[in-house]
Amino acid sequence: MGRADYLEGKMSTQDPSDLWSRSDGEAELLQDLGWYHGNLTRHAAEALLLSNGRDGSYLLRDSNERIGLYSLSVRAKDSVKHFHVEYTGYSFKFGFNEFSSLKDFVKHFANQPLIGSETGTLIVLKHPYPKKVEEPSIYESVRVHTAMQTGRSENDLVPTAPSTWKTRWFTLHRNELKYFKDQMSPEPIRILDLTECSAVQFDYSQERVNCFCLVFPFRTFYLCAKTGVEADEWIKILRWKLSQIRKQLGQGDGAVRSRSFIFQ
Repeated sequence: MGRADYLEGKMSTQDPSDLWSRSDGEAELLQDLGWYHGNLTRHAAEALLLSNGRDGSYLLRDSNERIGLYSLSVRAKDSVKHFHVEYTGYSFKFGFNEFSSLKDFVKHFANQPLIGSETGTLIVLKHPYPKKVEEPSIYESVRVHTAMQTGRSENDLVPTAPSTWKTRWFTLHRNELKYFKDQMSPEPIRILDLTECSAVQFDYSQERVNCFCLVFPFRTFYLCAKTGVEADEWIKILRWKLSQIRKQLGQGDGAVRSRSFIFQ
């Protein structure tokens, strides 16, 4: 997969962002597409669509995974979903469709297609988000400005990436804690062997309520329940399970519980 274009039976070496296809003998420029945002990052796309977009707003940008792969970022209510658009050198693949030219690809979006994500979210692509948007010239005036004596220096100004939390479905069976993408997923994403778990405890370091963690030699897993009662119940069950494992009495008790958690 590379930056290439198919023309007269030969693979072109031109950048697809400069020339995607020649369907009628004329070059179609991706740069001329009003909702193509070039190398806009994933986080910047989410910020744009959440702050200025509407439900169904979308934009196309370069994917950071590899050359020839693009990302369609779509606002779905209060979140942003990202989908791959692949340039193969011959055509453009999106979802279950394949388009022989950029013109056909754009025409598809003009018909406001309905797409569904893996999580079951249905989105109608209604509003292409333009690359050129006039920024409002509105700024606040500084009224208070004072230095705090914290003892920190410029060396302490290290930016940290925000934590990414995902909802996962958990099941506890014998000595195995499994988590799935959702309740309907047939196969787990991962199976945690509780015989390797050293501790289960409440956690207050994640700036979230109802959090607890499972400590393993290779990693600490952070989970966030919907309520404090639910978190407390799971901690009690998991601690009881660990005590049974330590006593070598953890077999034959069947499935204990299943529940959805916010997971980091």
